[in-house]
Amino acid sequence: MPRIENPRQFIQTETRIRPVPHAEEISLYVADEAMGLWQKTEEELGELGLEPPFWAFAWAGGQGLARYILDHPELVEGKRVVDFACGSGLVGIAAMMAGAGSCHEVDVDPFAIAAAELNAELNGVSLTFEEGDITSLPAPDADVVFCGDVFYDQHMAKRVLRFIDTLLAQGLDVYVGDPGRSYLPHDRLVELASYQVSVVGQLEDNEIKSTRVYRITEKPS
Repeated sequence: MPRIENPRQFIQTETRIRPVPHAEEISLYVADEAMGLWQKTEEELGELGLEPPFWAFAWAGGQGLARYILDHPELVEGKRVVDFACGSGLVGIAAMMAGAGSCHEVDVDPFAIAAAELNAELNGVSLTFEEGDITSLPAPDADVVFCGDVFYDQHMAKRVLRFIDTLLAQGLDVYVGDPGRSYLPHDRLVELASYQVSVVGQLEDNEIKSTRVYRITEKPS
């Protein structure tokens, strides 16, 4: 049976507050290193084979999106934003700092929701939260959707692309932050910016990743 009764307390105990390397206006509860926290989470929950603690790090794609949003507030000003697969909540926090009308954070991991709540409080912004998989649901009531670091797995990428097609069909703008992961749909991307981003070397193949921000387009006919 799970033994972590208070995810917020667990996150506050096992992480520390640090500024985001490529968006220093924002601070997050982050882990010092990946493997120890991953193992600790498995031990506390009594469950092996868990996904990495995505909520405990500022991933390259998310950092790129956050920087781009902060530098281009017109992208979100007054708009309804969804931060899909939000992890730490970094992108949504950037959107609210840049003047978004609202931002809805969505993730399947309850720890991500708890982390995003804590990080929103830390940065003095108001977000709404939803735990669950929304990829098979109708398009949310929004204007803009951000997707950071979601193309790392083939099955995940297929689900996300189907969801993005639903969003585009309803007239939503969709932006992607990604450092060139394996299943990125290159034929559907319009590059907007490129950054050299500091990341956790244990989780990536390098401590500096070249990450890009894209607008995603409809499927070619």
